Amino acid sequence: MQDRKIDLALEAKELAEGSAAQTTRLAGVKAQEDTVFGYPLTRVEILNREGEAALGKPKGTYLTLELPQLPREREEVLRAARGVAAVLEALPTLPKQGSVLVAGLGNRRVTPDAIGPRATDFLLVTRHLVQTMPQDFSALRPVSALAAGVTGTTGIESGELIGAVVKKLKPACLIAVDALAARRQERVCRTVQVSDTGIVPGSGVGNARMALDEEHLGIPVIAVGVPTVVEAATLCLDLLDQAGQEGFDPALFRQEGAEWFVTPRNVDSEVETLSRVLGLGISTALHVDFSVEDVEKWIS
Repeated sequence: MQDRKIDLALEAKELAEGSAAQTTRLAGVKAQEDTVFGYPLTRVEILNREGEAALGKPKGTYLTLELPQLPREREEVLRAARGVAAVLEALPTLPKQGSVLVAGLGNRRVTPDAIGPRATDFLLVTRHLVQTMPQDFSALRPVSALAAGVTGTTGIESGELIGAVVKKLKPACLIAVDALAARRQERVCRTVQVSDTGIVPGSGVGNARMALDEEHLGIPVIAVGVPTVVEAATLCLDLLDQAGQEGFDPALFRQEGAEWFVTPRNVDSEVETLSRVLGLGISTALHVDFSVEDVEKWIS
């Protein structure tokens, strides 16, 4: 199922290795596994054009944090947020100083697409405090948030709106948060991908919009994404494969199921939890003098 763009670099690597059926090493691709706060972390670096061709993704660093169990209790949520913060801090493109704009992409009214806007609800935004009361808040990093909405409800491309805000605020960096599509059902609402290559909203579900990257915006763009859906056709093929069933024509599934996406029945609670994890984690990474507990108190 390679007709549609694969959002997760980890899954693109797995697919490429499987089709090559030769080695776990791909030309132009470097991978490393680690753990962060007890969570598995995979670092995939696409080094050159060979790597871009192998994985179908732009050159850059892709960090994938896996959450085998969705955090439920407060302490688990805070631990997952620490993991997200550590992953962000591991990206050299995240500036140590300077203002940052966090853009939540997606439609707040459609739950599987709402993780971006909802994550901004859990951000510690400080730009207004730094500007209006510098005597009290000058030590804080100026952070602003934007829930860009979608073209169908605003009439404006999210890229156009974000571009205008970037031009006005001149932040040192943009962090774009969006929902993704996974290729494996076990990664839905269980994976956080952070990359320094920017993002093309909607590309994972065949509705690509204006790219948000350094080339278009003129500033570093860090993408933070969580897969909330899986393509039905791919899911069927994977389940059949796991059951040892062979002889099915993938083209049939492309025709009949490529436009269908599946999401967990409890996606409402999962998106709410993951939005909190992302918001707290991003805030902790940006405000280095604050612990995740400090951030939680400030936004409560």
